Amino acid sequence: MTFTINAEISQFQGKLYKLSHESTSTKTPMDVNVFVPPSSNSKIPVLVYLSGLTCTPNNATEKSFLQYFATKYGFAVVFPDTSPRGAKIEGEDDSWDFGTGAGFYVDATTDPWSKNYNMYSYVHDELPKALAKEFLQLDFENISITGHSMGGFGALSGFLKNPGKYRSVSAFAPISNPSTCQWGEKNFTNYLGNNKEDWYKYDPTHLIADYKHENQPKILIHQGSKDGFYYKDHQLQPEIFVKAAEESGYKGGVDLRVAEGYDHSYFFISSFIEDHAKHHAKYLGLIE
Repeated sequence: MTFTINAEISQFQGKLYKLSHESTSTKTPMDVNVFVPPSSNSKIPVLVYLSGLTCTPNNATEKSFLQYFATKYGFAVVFPDTSPRGAKIEGEDDSWDFGTGAGFYVDATTDPWSKNYNMYSYVHDELPKALAKEFLQLDFENISITGHSMGGFGALSGFLKNPGKYRSVSAFAPISNPSTCQWGEKNFTNYLGNNKEDWYKYDPTHLIADYKHENQPKILIHQGSKDGFYYKDHQLQPEIFVKAAEESGYKGGVDLRVAEGYDHSYFFISSFIEDHAKHHAKYLGLIE
């Protein structure tokens, strides 16, 4: 078996599997959590949830309540990790917003990061292919993606960079224009180098300007009004992404919902997670 089952937990009539495996993309062991809802169907649609800075697969698993709605609507959920761990690269543990826990869902091109920090290939290629071989009931041809903060950026970027792969996309407080915020500048410079043209290949605000594929579902974004990364530090900038989508003529449009009084935490995410579950269930063909 490719994966080691570290825990098998009954939850909401389904099963939560805490797994680990050796990754060819990161050349390190990787953890991933997978929730499989109860289903008599031969194939179960899949939602990928990408977590934010410092998180592991356990944060969203334990705090989002997404599994409850996965059972309600009938899709599986994959919770990847946020970076390689234990790559033993000098400096990877020096700060909370770069390195360990902060892989930024890109494939690094600079030394020494390019050997291990290949989270884009891991999330969008290696992991789904490996899981499809082990969980035959999961339908990785009927798949959607969501995420929070850095993971929201990863979801938007991954959707736009893989036209037609994902049926739908949503995000909580995403880093929407990383080329112009401190988090993005720090991570892109270290992982991708100083050429901003290389940054734009991952930046959702730039990617949507050139997105032409026929699959253009509505993009759902929730943002808390009292999120300090939003109104004070300006790390997130969802309005800039909305403007770029409008200027590009993206047909589905962006449904940006600013939730009054909410912050950046999982209290915010869990409050609106059903909206996102229903959004994806529709595009996955589970509800009207």
